[in-house]
Amino acid sequence: MNKNTLSTLLSSTVIGLSISFFLSGCGQKTITTDSSASPVELHNVSQQDIDNIAANLDVKYRVATNVPTDKCDAKVANGACFEVELSLTAKEAILAKNWAIHFSHISPVQSSVSEEFRVMHLNGDLHQVSLLESFSGFKAGETKKVIFRANFWMLSETDALPNYLVTASDFQAKVIASTQVVIDKDSGLEILPFVEPFNDETTQFKRSNSDKTQWLTSEKLYQRNASGVDSKVASDILVTQAIIPTPKSVSFDEQNATVDVSHGLSVDFSNVAKAEVNAALEHLASLGLKQTEQGFPLTLHINTDNTKAIGSYKFFVTNKGIAIIGVDANGVFNGLQSLASLYTVGQQTLPIVDVDDEPHYAFRGMLVDVARNFHSKEFILSLLDQMAAYKLNKLHLHLGDDEAWRLEIPSLPELTDISSKRCFDTQEQTCLISQLGAGVDTSSSVNGFYSVSDYQEILKAATARHIQVIPSLDMPGHSRAAMKAMTARYNTYQALEDEEKAKQFLLDDFEDITQYSSVQYYNDNTINVCLESSYAFVLEVMKQVKKIHADAGQPLTRYHIGADETAGAWLESPACKAFVANNDQGVTKMSELGAYFVERVASILSSLDIETAGWSDGMEHTRVDNMPAIVQANAWDVLFWGGHDKVHGLANRDWQIVISTPDVLYFDFPYEAAPKEHGYYWASRHTNTEKVFQFMPDNLPVHAEIWLDRQDMPYVADDTKTPLAKGQTFLGIQGQLWSENTRTDEMAEHKVFPRLLALAERAWHIPNWAVPYNYQGAKYSQETQTFTANMEKARDQSWRVFANALGQKEFVKLELADIEYRLPTVGAIIEQGILRANIAFPGLGIEYQLQSGSDKSSTWNIYNGPIKVTGAVKVRSRSLNTLRTGRITKVFFN
Repeated sequence: MNKNTLSTLLSSTVIGLSISFFLSGCGQKTITTDSSASPVELHNVSQQDIDNIAANLDVKYRVATNVPTDKCDAKVANGACFEVELSLTAKEAILAKNWAIHFSHISPVQSSVSEEFRVMHLNGDLHQVSLLESFSGFKAGETKKVIFRANFWMLSETDALPNYLVTASDFQAKVIASTQVVIDKDSGLEILPFVEPFNDETTQFKRSNSDKTQWLTSEKLYQRNASGVDSKVASDILVTQAIIPTPKSVSFDEQNATVDVSHGLSVDFSNVAKAEVNAALEHLASLGLKQTEQGFPLTLHINTDNTKAIGSYKFFVTNKGIAIIGVDANGVFNGLQSLASLYTVGQQTLPIVDVDDEPHYAFRGMLVDVARNFHSKEFILSLLDQMAAYKLNKLHLHLGDDEAWRLEIPSLPELTDISSKRCFDTQEQTCLISQLGAGVDTSSSVNGFYSVSDYQEILKAATARHIQVIPSLDMPGHSRAAMKAMTARYNTYQALEDEEKAKQFLLDDFEDITQYSSVQYYNDNTINVCLESSYAFVLEVMKQVKKIHADAGQPLTRYHIGADETAGAWLESPACKAFVANNDQGVTKMSELGAYFVERVASILSSLDIETAGWSDGMEHTRVDNMPAIVQANAWDVLFWGGHDKVHGLANRDWQIVISTPDVLYFDFPYEAAPKEHGYYWASRHTNTEKVFQFMPDNLPVHAEIWLDRQDMPYVADDTKTPLAKGQTFLGIQGQLWSENTRTDEMAEHKVFPRLLALAERAWHIPNWAVPYNYQGAKYSQETQTFTANMEKARDQSWRVFANALGQKEFVKLELADIEYRLPTVGAIIEQGILRANIAFPGLGIEYQLQSGSDKSSTWNIYNGPIKVTGAVKVRSRSLNTLRTGRITKVFFN
């Protein structure tokens, strides 16, 4: 299917006029008969029919099996496919024809089996269930089933996407009510009622016969917790004295002496501008440490020291007062955040302490994808508060992708007028076509954009918290939203007979008949890199973004091109054929065009005094001599696939490397390996907070000793091929929240927190148990023992302190800020009739509900310790403020 086919296919198949292959023929009377009823004539669909079908069609989605068969397409996805049974039940009779169902599905459908329906992939994740000529309508209460097969596998119930649409040409599309998201009132988590629960570990939970991943039950979690955080912390005082992230050097009074701060803090700003630290003081006040004239003395001071890293500081608590001395204002700010971390909410004292601290990495970042599904300005502002609290200093805002464009560009209003929202406009002149289960409501929370004033508010808040905002509007791939907006602009000016203006920022060669499929299965998402208008667009956007930044007081000094996952586009583009045949840029073949685009955009950025950043796979093909002196590459290469090789190769170019490893730093991945856990899992089935804490980013290959691959099998990391050059280091690390199925701000917080705290720990502090990098190169596996038993013991003890500090100190601070962090599932077993339970973060509440016999009850009981039960129970965690609960799991009676 080429890039010009979608609108034609959509508009023809929703009505079935010209393609009877998809729908029953229009204008023909269709008769349905059975042995017990008279023939029923189907009528052409009306808007009332659309409304009734949407209200009364009950959809059920069931993964039948992930085990591939000979019915899978051997030429696609290495022969892997999964089978889905889609059940459609009509609560009321449906006697209309010439309608269809459009729905989003992550993996493209290969084939379907039904006498009355056909399922077909259209573009991206958009699919269609169309009516065949044999469609006979629905009797009231009748169920009809469709079997379809899709690429790869589906290992999580949350992979299914909501908001199936009933559609027909010339009528308003409506969302099928049974496919809408429901929010659980206790946990606040999304539920997809139309998805049948998984119940078979072999056929529904495993990727392949060799997949060793274990379904995490309450019983297995109990054993894990018992050997980890449930073990006794060396001293409770270590939890009280914990500062997150851990300082480089910290020493407490030997007698554990404290000072009284019950009257708040009296601040002497010395040579520190209040505006530079006011956000940190406001954070302290929100925890209960407010500024008062009668408060305990707090002196802030800058003592410039250019030999120290930006943000370094010293922090003293003595009997006479508190002193925070920073090498710059950022350092003073960080010292105040350490004071906030040291403080225990509700306590009246602070321990006497001496801290000397500096960051391990200069770049301590967090990416938020607001393109796939929008996240509100309020969410970003709240995130900035927490990033600052834990000393993260870079916010990478992913503002543009295939599914939407989220930043107002005043000179190009089409970018947000059209491409900031998704609905069901088959011509895409008022909105983008629905993707990712967006539905049809353009005012829903998944749609939206930041106005100039919104974005500048974010920039000002970031500046006040010493955080740099790095925007990204992904190009040349992942650019469908921009392309459709500029095509709409073209159409507007063509109608006005202004061809010059119509083509000014055009991103598409309309004569290009190349057939390609991007990683996300789009056939029309890659900017044509051979059109001069494409570079005019880039320049115009960057000039506008630079001005927006400047006017907000945070100069745009670094921009992230994206440049990743560019599909095999342009091969049949006349513009590109002409360019490759005749250019003075050294481009001699089509495969060099992607690198040429990156190099040229980097040159545009340099002309605007903006540094270039991009994803490693898009940057690696560039010619070093054609790139600026300073280049940031985000390394998202998977460790168990030998990703360290590419990372080291890019670092050896003297590029600034930001480690963005999916194995551990993709926060859209599930916390645990269970089918109800939310998130994608292409590189990791379980990325919990402890795994983030374990990360040793200075030494990527060594993780082969302590981690497994995505099927929980051992792997070997050979670092003898491309070791780091002597003395090469990384600029920093970055957590990623991609938002393909993160539809709400609440779910975004669920995925980010508490992993963000472990990210901050690893970004700021290098622990004594971390294995130093071996510049000679080495091989690592489960058999090697570079990570020694003593290192493991020290790491596990550090984790116990960290986990207890989260549960007993930090979560209450998150709750005061209304952060809906993930509440862990409860570990529990029943042994000899005794229920025993534990939790990953001691301090959180545990509740149980009896499920058997005369003891069965709907009441949730507080778990205070081992208790006798007579049958199975359900368990869940509860937040410290008691307002939320975690996901419920069942514990079986043995």
